[in-house]
Amino acid sequence: MGAFKAYDIRGVYDQDFNKEDVYRIGFFLPELLGAKKVLVGRDVRLSSPEIHAYLCKGIEDAGADAYDLGICTTPMVYWATAQYGFEASVMITASHNPKEYNGLKISKRNALPVGYDTGLGELERWLKERVVVPVSRKGKTVEFDKRNDYLAFQRQWLSDGIGNLRIAMDCSNGMASVFVHDLYGNRPVYLYDTLDGTFPNHEANPLDPANTEDIRNLVRETKADIGVIFDGDADRVMFIDEKSRFVSPDLMIAVLGDYFLKDKGLRGKVLQDIRTSKSVRAYVERLGGTMEMWRVGRAYAALKLREIDGIYGGELAGHYYFRDFNYSDSGLMACSLLLGIFGRFKQEGQTVSEIIDSIALYANSGEVNFKIEDKQGAMERVREHFMAQETPEAFYDFDGYRIEFAHWWFNVRPSNTEPYLRLIMEADSRHLLERKLAEARAVLIEGKG
Repeated sequence: MGAFKAYDIRGVYDQDFNKEDVYRIGFFLPELLGAKKVLVGRDVRLSSPEIHAYLCKGIEDAGADAYDLGICTTPMVYWATAQYGFEASVMITASHNPKEYNGLKISKRNALPVGYDTGLGELERWLKERVVVPVSRKGKTVEFDKRNDYLAFQRQWLSDGIGNLRIAMDCSNGMASVFVHDLYGNRPVYLYDTLDGTFPNHEANPLDPANTEDIRNLVRETKADIGVIFDGDADRVMFIDEKSRFVSPDLMIAVLGDYFLKDKGLRGKVLQDIRTSKSVRAYVERLGGTMEMWRVGRAYAALKLREIDGIYGGELAGHYYFRDFNYSDSGLMACSLLLGIFGRFKQEGQTVSEIIDSIALYANSGEVNFKIEDKQGAMERVREHFMAQETPEAFYDFDGYRIEFAHWWFNVRPSNTEPYLRLIMEADSRHLLERKLAEARAVLIEGKG
């Protein structure tokens, strides 16, 4: 079974894991997390009903009860876990992966993520080593429909500013479709807003430029002020400006400061991941916030934001975390807040592109992927190459390396979910960026340096 990952359990269904594995996960999960009740939600992938059935059967055979949220977004599971005091929860989803994938995102009390280092590793060992012995007094599956309560929670983040915007919105045939019409009504022009687990129009991964082509075209055709695109399980959201340009999601961490730091007057820490542009720190600090940097992924970010009692945070991948959302990520909450902010900017005569261009002070490469067998060796080569040339101003080594020099910086890190080494660079000028990127490519691909 090759489905246990750093953040969740995920892979090609019936290849990397199957229904028997899911049953055993369900059986051992209540013991792992000390739970008598396990909250369960699911997406609309074709394999989700079978996974749901076997997961709940395993939970019941362990003597615990499965509380069934039904078809929902991943953030709704996080919210309900904390809101109703569950010790354990599972969302059945493979998020942005292709249709043949599926998986399980597991959380514990207060919606704290369970990653490989905090429980999934032990669960994997139990699956390999222990025998399932169903208890005599079995549990049951209970319907637990909280859709209206969750909508009421999400509506509080709507503001009048949204009404000023012409919005184009792509739901990727994913789980955002469950809620967007109730939240945003007829304001947006919708694209792919019906649930379809085969993802017939494009994969539900907005970070792949091919998957944003339709929303960029819709922004252009409708002369929208802003475009919105969700991933498959709606824990991530990304944006297109009125010029049909994809907005790097880390820059929206800065924009959210206009709500929390400027409008609300809050003071405290804001979390970014290790790949985030230096532009974000500059903007947030001007508004009175303090930036904190940490590792990539919810299994780390949600825990870190809680540890530092941060106001909010975000990632380059389009996750946005909020103290007011149990330190977890919500694509819908982020969407509502950002639309409200840009609506107010429009009232002041400023477009989305003008705001973003005023924040983005540096030339940025975006994330560049290299398929390399010896990831650690490659990371060491690129680190040694650049540190031999110039003394760094800052050095971080908790998620790959982020090394900052006077006029540029880079982060190189191994992917936790895919067979890639990921590189991102940023510099004061495009010329410097291109020169350093060419050097890095030579070191990583050709072994020079």
